[in-house]
Amino acid sequence: MAEKKVHTQIKLQIRAGQANPAPPVGPALGQHGLNIHDFCTQFNNASKDRMGDIVPVVISVYADRTFSFIMKTPPTSSLIMKVLNLKKGSSNPLLQKIGTITEDQLREVARLKMPDLNTDNEDQAIKIVAGTARQMGLNIPDLT
Repeated sequence: MAEKKVHTQIKLQIRAGQANPAPPVGPALGQHGLNIHDFCTQFNNASKDRMGDIVPVVISVYADRTFSFIMKTPPTSSLIMKVLNLKKGSSNPLLQKIGTITEDQLREVARLKMPDLNTDNEDQAIKIVAGTARQMGLNIPDLT
C-alpha cells in the first residue's frame, strides 16, 4: 500500500480522556475538514489511562481528510507540579521561591520525560528538568 501524503500537522495539548469538540480541538480540526467526533473518541480511548494529565498530541492530517495522531509525554512543568503536589509555579521565579525539588524527584521526572527529550543520557535529562524547575521558582540541588 502506498504511503499517504501528510497534508499538515496539528499540535495540541489536551487533558487526557477529556477531548471534546469545544475549542481548541473543534476549530483546529474543523478547518482541515476532519471528523471531530472520531478524533475525540479515539483520543479519549487512547488516553484514558492518563486521566487528568495534559497530553500533547501531534495530529497528522492526510490529503484524503483522514488522520493519525501521536501522544507525547506531559509537559515537564506539569510533571514537576504533580510530583511536588503544586497548583502552579512562581509568578516571579527569580525572587519568589515556592519550594525545593530533590535530585531523586528530578530523576523521577526525567525518566518519565525521556522519550520526548533530545538526549539518551539520564544526567543530561536531569539537567533539562532542573532548568524547567528553576524557571518555575523551585530551589534545585547542585548537580555538578
